[in-house]
Amino acid sequence: MSLLSVDNVTIRFGGLTAVNEVDLQVERGQIFSVIGPNGAGKTTVFNVITGVYEPTCGCVRIDGRSGARPVSLRTVLGIAFITLATAAGFVIALNIRGLWDATVTANYVFQEAFPWGKSIGDAVAFFRELPWTSSMLPALAGGLVGFAGAVAVWRRARCTPDVIACGGIARTFQNPRLFHQMSVLENVLVGMDTKFRSRFWHAALRLPLFFREYRGAEAKAMELLKFVELDDDASAPAASLSYGHQRRLEIARALASEPKLLLLDEPAAGMNPSESDDLMVLIRKIRERGVSVMLIEHHMDLVMEVSDRIAVLDYGNKIAEGTPDEVQANPKVRKAYLGTEDA
Repeated sequence: MSLLSVDNVTIRFGGLTAVNEVDLQVERGQIFSVIGPNGAGKTTVFNVITGVYEPTCGCVRIDGRSGARPVSLRTVLGIAFITLATAAGFVIALNIRGLWDATVTANYVFQEAFPWGKSIGDAVAFFRELPWTSSMLPALAGGLVGFAGAVAVWRRARCTPDVIACGGIARTFQNPRLFHQMSVLENVLVGMDTKFRSRFWHAALRLPLFFREYRGAEAKAMELLKFVELDDDASAPAASLSYGHQRRLEIARALASEPKLLLLDEPAAGMNPSESDDLMVLIRKIRERGVSVMLIEHHMDLVMEVSDRIAVLDYGNKIAEGTPDEVQANPKVRKAYLGTEDA
């Protein structure tokens, strides 16, 4: 069973088809690269995999299962509550004038204590005496609106980036997206959030679980910084790092979530040849940690050197897939990159 399966994925933005029926499979322990000219749809594929975009059709599976959050009892109860609350809100809103007269106006006496018990009883009686056109119809309309809205929100929220991250996929971006005012160590700690059991109240009340987890997380973060050779800069602001080191920090932060699959979006962009060579070594070391790697890159020397398999996209279509040697020899790939000679 493949670690990641992208099955017949298509995504359209209005009349533009950005990705068209793309199939990809990434195996455990594999370094899989996706290449293609600018605008081929590579980053869009990454955004579909990580839940930024919802595919128009097709699906993404992690370990044979959908990455979407499953239906749970909590989900059902939440939808039911929103449905009932919206139904009640519609009934009250459409009868607010009569309710006010029956409960407040009729019971208010100047400079006397307001009879809350009688007012509540009058409210109950008021709703019991309402004709069905003023009670059942608004309740039905409100319930339908509430149910439809709750389901629509749940459908979109069931496959968001945080859900995908909890499922074992982490990523970096074309341009490093760090918390520049935070320290290097704090940036890595942020990546561990999905693994923490302690919550806000543990930190606010200074409970033992918070301190135990923080000490363990700090030690693990330092180990990751040592892995990417940034441990000497742990206390420095992220903004003070060079561009190449910011790339390494972003990789460390992604690894902090303990992913099964790491997606690297043009990690060698802006690097000099020496930094690119060091990146090749780092990518191989990531695989040795048991993390599969999926890579988007325009640096062909790096791609051909580290990849086990390569898929090539052009105008949203997959035109080739195979080993580096097979891809290099494919005439469709040469045509996509170099064009054809006019007769």
